[in-house]
Amino acid sequence: MTDQAVDTDGVRLSGDIAGGLAEADGFLGRTRELKELRADIERAGLDTLSGRKAPRARVLLIAGRPGSGRTTLARELVRQVAGRYPDGVLRVRLSEPDGTRVPVEHAARELLTALGRPTPAGADADDLAAALRTALAGRRALLLLDDAADAEQVDALLPDTPDCLAVAVSRGPLTGITDVRPCTLGGLDTKSGVELISRRIGSVRITVDPRAAESLAEQCQGQPAALTLAGGWLAARPQAAVADLAKHLRSAGDEGTPLSRVFHLVHASLPSPAARILRLLALAPAGLVDPHTASALAGCSVTGARTTLDDFVSLGLLRAVDSPLPEYEVPGCLHPLLLALAESHERPAELQLARARMLERTVRLLQACRAITETDSPQAREKLLGMPPSVRFSTPRAAAEWLRLRRPALLAAARLAVADGELDTLARRLMSQLVRTMVAHIGTQAAAPDLYGIHRLVLDVAERRALPREKAAALLNLADLDARTGRTAEALVRYRAALDAGREANDPYATGRAMESVGGAHLELGDYDRAADWFGRALTQRLAREERADAARLYGRIATAHTYAGRYGEALRNWRAAIAGYRREGDVAAHARALSELARVQEYAGRFEESLRTCQEAVEWARRAEDVRLQAALHLRLADTLDHLGDPTAAGLHRARAERMLGEELPEPLSGAPGPDAGTEHGANACEIRSASAED
Repeated sequence: MTDQAVDTDGVRLSGDIAGGLAEADGFLGRTRELKELRADIERAGLDTLSGRKAPRARVLLIAGRPGSGRTTLARELVRQVAGRYPDGVLRVRLSEPDGTRVPVEHAARELLTALGRPTPAGADADDLAAALRTALAGRRALLLLDDAADAEQVDALLPDTPDCLAVAVSRGPLTGITDVRPCTLGGLDTKSGVELISRRIGSVRITVDPRAAESLAEQCQGQPAALTLAGGWLAARPQAAVADLAKHLRSAGDEGTPLSRVFHLVHASLPSPAARILRLLALAPAGLVDPHTASALAGCSVTGARTTLDDFVSLGLLRAVDSPLPEYEVPGCLHPLLLALAESHERPAELQLARARMLERTVRLLQACRAITETDSPQAREKLLGMPPSVRFSTPRAAAEWLRLRRPALLAAARLAVADGELDTLARRLMSQLVRTMVAHIGTQAAAPDLYGIHRLVLDVAERRALPREKAAALLNLADLDARTGRTAEALVRYRAALDAGREANDPYATGRAMESVGGAHLELGDYDRAADWFGRALTQRLAREERADAARLYGRIATAHTYAGRYGEALRNWRAAIAGYRREGDVAAHARALSELARVQEYAGRFEESLRTCQEAVEWARRAEDVRLQAALHLRLADTLDHLGDPTAAGLHRARAERMLGEELPEPLSGAPGPDAGTEHGANACEIRSASAED
């Protein structure tokens, strides 16, 4: 949610907090509030007065409307008292810039990551909150919980130790949290308000007419956001006097808040193209903007969009994000004003088109981000070269860095794509590309927490809209993630639900995949009889549809289940069926691997002579497949078999040949192959992660 820096104790601090600890000269006023907040830290709580030790961290609440400077005050308080908390400062934002509530599980995951603790993929809010409390036990840390939407969020994240302090920022009271210390903000004093304007425009115009400056600060009611916009308006007009702005505001009447009056004045003074871009920023996912987002929304060039965004920063309409990329954030206090302007000035069809352009640009950027990892593929290279230069990445590293930095905005775009409860083609493409790009750059394991969120979005829409095909696809994806991250029992439940949804949709792909995956989950859980039964059901469907390649693979999975159970006769019969299927399909590599597995089972069954002949045949097929690693593994297996047959000289020759093939590096065990203790050890579930789109 924020960029992070690491302090000397190894605990991460948010980037803006870390900067504030070193630089405090940007803070104005609030002397009384700071004194009261610091006194509240020392003051005894209700539990202490009753003779009991406080069971949890103390909570200081800074309450105020967006734009009142509440977060700035919280940061200054944290800067002043951070030295008392040697285990570091942690900050998490509990609302997006557009006001969207951040789920507790997401906030807890961010804090655990900052503490360097594992965050199990698929864990729910209660589990993650408990893990956070455990991680903070015995620590003396300071938490800044910014822009809390409700008391539930804050309460779930509070450490169970009185040695920690939580500073919460919220619009109003946090009813339900015991012994919370509130500090409600009004406006800045007139002197501080004038100083804030002076920092934007210099001291000359203030000195020329100090009474007009004081009048302007009072008209803005000391609200920092309104004063910032007023200073930006004046800074863009060096010839204008402070009294001119004060006059404009007086002529606007008393309708609305001071912030809305200054904002509408600034908007009205913008050139028409810039004003339109500003209004359309209300559609930016979670209020996070970059030049591509603005360019797509307004239908202008990326270069022109960036120039306009920088102008908005100068005016106080946007905040520049501290990032290697040009990134910006719509202040939360301005988002509802932008949305109201967009709805009043733009036709609904134009807003819908702008949203579609933005999501389409996001899809193309994700395609380019993923394509640059596939440069070994001629088709991928050709596709990449066919993309406009503005959406291409120079290197895979640059693409990975873009993905990392834009991750919050990309996840917000996924939420926006289904916000209307629909799952149209554009939403499907966005979900699919986001999943594939994350997996391509950081892998399934690392991306699993985000992938869970994406697939749950699809599942939620599919369930609300009664879309069984999409429901089956989402459940399969979630179950695959469960299987990949060691949650096999949970995966089994979801695979069964996916099977029901696939049958309801009359989708043979989903039902076949679900049946096979149910078998894989039982295999992982050690229930080999059920595994063989479910693989058999999937095989029956594949044979009925004449899907011979999949049928051959399923014969192999049935054989593996029988091998684990020690039923070698059944295993041999099914491996021979798999070999025959691969031979008919002309799949040389799969044929070689199936022969190697047949040889392994023959060895388990004590048929060493047969195993030797089968293994020699497998070596020849592996040579045809140009699979050097498999050849080396087979030579090692031949060596073991020859040792059993009492021929150590020949065994030594095969081991030497394997070592020559791979140097000193010995091959890994064959994928999915059981070891000698087949009854207790087995490979991972072989199901692969699929994209969010059911049609992919």
